[in-house]
Amino acid sequence: MRKASEIVIAGPDRDDALSPVGRETLQDRVYAQLRNSLINGMFDAGDVLRIVDLAERLQTSTMPVREALGRLVSEQALESLPNRSVRVPLITRDRLNDLARARILIEGQMVALALPNLTNDDFAILKQINVDCDKAFDQHGKDIGHVTSALNQRFHFHIYQAARSQVLIPIVESLWLQSGAIIRKAAHIHDEQGGLAATNHHWALIDALERRDVESAMQSLSNDISRSFDLIRGRLDRAPYITVEGASHD
Repeated sequence: MRKASEIVIAGPDRDDALSPVGRETLQDRVYAQLRNSLINGMFDAGDVLRIVDLAERLQTSTMPVREALGRLVSEQALESLPNRSVRVPLITRDRLNDLARARILIEGQMVALALPNLTNDDFAILKQINVDCDKAFDQHGKDIGHVTSALNQRFHFHIYQAARSQVLIPIVESLWLQSGAIIRKAAHIHDEQGGLAATNHHWALIDALERRDVESAMQSLSNDISRSFDLIRGRLDRAPYITVEGASHD
């Protein structure tokens, strides 16, 4: 009897069943860069991405860019246009509500899973990210949306990685891929309006995590996500959707 650890590939083509594992392809690198840019809010809602322009900026041919954009369209991070270009989806009320609901449900579970695994070193890192984010908002820089979105992403994913879930992390990444432009715009609106510190709910989340209070931690996360989306809803009360640079359209 063959041992369970002995794997045999049956069939006449078994020699072709597996192929050598190659290095990361150029298309993979282009995809990763565009994906990270979307997650970190480097593009606005309604931004049109043209293959030729992106290829020039990335100093590559059009083929890997076209393939990368196709993958991002299939992941709903981008949407196709009739002229073969793609764009970052417009921010509509339905899309906003759907993403907010999904993020609160799934990321709340990530916080609950992560809580027992977080250490004092983790809390120190989270606090420093918050300090850096507060400084960025205080400077009111032109690139505030990009800078604070990237810090916000670092904060959340430092927590989520502690959940140690290989199944849920890709789902969360997909939601953030679709939310990047929303978080970017929310940062700009907050900078214009002022009021409660943008990191207020982050500090509350850290406090709850340090106390090992899972219910308070999940509520603080929900408040944090809801606040960003509520800032956008305020603009949508005056128009059906928001596009490039957050301009409202009737």
